Amino acid sequence: MADSASDHRAPRSGFAVSPSRGKFTIHNGPSYRATAEGDIRTGLWVLDRHCNGMGFMHGGMVSAFADSALAWAVWSATGKMSVTIKLTLEFMEIAREGEWIEAHPAVTFIDGEFVHVTARIMKEDGAMAARADAVFRTVRRKAA
Repeated sequence: MADSASDHRAPRSGFAVSPSRGKFTIHNGPSYRATAEGDIRTGLWVLDRHCNGMGFMHGGMVSAFADSALAWAVWSATGKMSVTIKLTLEFMEIAREGEWIEAHPAVTFIDGEFVHVTARIMKEDGAMAARADAVFRTVRRKAA
């Protein structure tokens, strides 16, 4: 199935479209953020353009999705923009085109300008598609 504007589904209840963070995000989105106070989950519909030749979500797209969700967790905890220093993923289950996935991130440790985060990338059926662990370095720019 080819992507088009009509292929973009509405977000799950409790989610809204994430604001764009540039051309890469515009092309690979849309992604969605939870709207409840303190809820830092990020969601994504797996679209055709996110998939590899076997019809499931490409590992590079899983990585990009996880990286964005983890950066959002860092922003939520610190109010600062950040850059990825280290990102590791473990792939558990495949996510197929048409499935909704969610990143459930948590900040595990803040050491000055370094923020350690982890996330479970979950499928709707409760299976874990991937687990991500990362270290981000905050940069000077702060929330207004």
